[in-house]
Amino acid sequence: MRLLNKIICLALGFLVISSAQAELTGQQLVQKMDKNQLQTNDSSFNLIQLTSCKYGTKNGKLKCVEKPRIKLLESAQINTGANNKDSKSIAILLEPASERGIGMLTYTYDASSKDNETWLYLSALGKVKRIASGNNNEQTEPTSLFGSEISTEDQETGKLDDYTYKILQRGRYKGRPVAVIESVPTRQRLEHTRYGKVRTWIDTERFLSLKMQMFDKYGNAIKQVSVAKVEQINGIWLARSITFKNLVSQRLTNMNIKAISFGLNIDERFLTQRALTDQVFRQKHLQKPVSYTHLTLPTIYSV
Repeated sequence: MRLLNKIICLALGFLVISSAQAELTGQQLVQKMDKNQLQTNDSSFNLIQLTSCKYGTKNGKLKCVEKPRIKLLESAQINTGANNKDSKSIAILLEPASERGIGMLTYTYDASSKDNETWLYLSALGKVKRIASGNNNEQTEPTSLFGSEISTEDQETGKLDDYTYKILQRGRYKGRPVAVIESVPTRQRLEHTRYGKVRTWIDTERFLSLKMQMFDKYGNAIKQVSVAKVEQINGIWLARSITFKNLVSQRLTNMNIKAISFGLNIDERFLTQRALTDQVFRQKHLQKPVSYTHLTLPTIYSV
């Protein structure tokens, strides 16, 4: 009888927890997702492969219809600022050899009053160029991550108060419990974004985005993001493969995290413009957790 009572209590406890999660508002779900993303980024070092191509469908499957462009980069990131809600990150291209050393340094801020900052280093010219924050002009291409379909805005976290949130529906997506959240920028935020609204399929147990749809200011779908290879590493749920589809240009980029390490001792002084331009400085102040010399890249890719 005691065992039966214990099982009943555990079941009731699970129901209470599940019910509490189901009652979370759209904003609360987004806050939990943002917190999970910050945990993923904190003191982390990644080896990332970007594969970009023009896409089409064959037998119902998404395929590259041209030889894909493949780039390999390494990145480091830390959380900083008030309550560790700001972040600083650096990404350096390793391959192809013709682009080796090109880098991006990004500072993102949680406060609505502070614009994010991005610098691009062109190794061939030996120059650092600051990139303007925010791009709401539909006539120009947004600043992207090394020529991919991933814009700098797509990688931002924080500034949650710049949006209003509404739960469109609850249900299941690819076997996972989800809530579909529509995020609409405030009038002030609309001046710094090219997205008129974003719909996000949030896993309500893992607080991870499984799918996103971005719309322009006229309600047209212009980008879609989907994730795969979801894993739990050091207690943190993350997607190892993320595909960004530009619905306007019919091009895509798959971001594949080949290696990741958390909890590294990354000095904030390392994440400066000097790290972009000085390879010796980078090698001295950032001890890589793994060796990448054995890695070989595929010549054919399909999503």
